[in-house]
Amino acid sequence: MTEVLAHIPFWFLRHGETDWNAQELSQGRTDVPLNANGRAQAVLSAARLAGKGIASIVASPLGRAQETAHIVGAALGLDVFTEPDLQETAFGEQEGQKMGPWYDDWVAGTYTPEGGETFAGLRARVVPAINHALMRPGPVLIVAHGGMFRAVRAAMGLSALVRTENGVPLWCEPGEVWSLSGLL
Repeated sequence: MTEVLAHIPFWFLRHGETDWNAQELSQGRTDVPLNANGRAQAVLSAARLAGKGIASIVASPLGRAQETAHIVGAALGLDVFTEPDLQETAFGEQEGQKMGPWYDDWVAGTYTPEGGETFAGLRARVVPAINHALMRPGPVLIVAHGGMFRAVRAAMGLSALVRTENGVPLWCEPGEVWSLSGLL
């Protein structure tokens, strides 16, 4: 049976933009660094999150998430903890390729790129990782990835076919139905 997402509110931040994001290329586990815009997004995110009471920051081990988390952490005076299972999914042969119709098929479970991780496998890996991160003092800020957050959205009972913007903090509030609100 699939683990259920803990009903604990948290902040989520998709890493800042990379050159591959700007070109609409699938990154997966390819460790593409933030570009100048991505660093600026991280700085802006830190300003938006100031005064929100964040007590812990937990990030994916991939460089783009780590750099974003450390920029925010430095501004908020918080250390960054790493949770290995928050890393982005492996897109296998699709990494470095244009995003396309294959992505919806991957979410639906009807296609997995050669060498990639299934959407169901991603969800089974990520939900326990989020639950583990939420054991830290809260509110917790989780800094990770767009594909990974689609699996979290599915675990929340929300559509997984929604793109999460780079560098926009989202407040994730549990309830009968989870609600997400962004800080713009």
